[in-house]
Amino acid sequence: MADDRNTENDSLDARIAAAKAESVRPSTADSQAEGRGWAIGAEFVVTILITTFIGYFLDGYFNTKPWLMIVFLLLGFAAGTRRAMQTSKQFDADPKD
Repeated sequence: MADDRNTENDSLDARIAAAKAESVRPSTADSQAEGRGWAIGAEFVVTILITTFIGYFLDGYFNTKPWLMIVFLLLGFAAGTRRAMQTSKQFDADPKD
């Protein structure tokens, strides 16, 4: 009896298995570092947004549009930058990294 199996499928399966074996997956440390980076960025953006909204609402209350919003936007940027620097300094000091 002749072997009716298609050898092309076998070689394709072998190539797929080899490609999966060679694929590089990020290590746990790399994943944690990426997560920390996203956390710092999100914290920076949220700080700016919150302070800007506070300035916007104070502008409406005191009828000083747009000055308090601009001031709070700049304060939020400064606070976000300071907080991001503090957080990244803590991550750098972590002995597990």
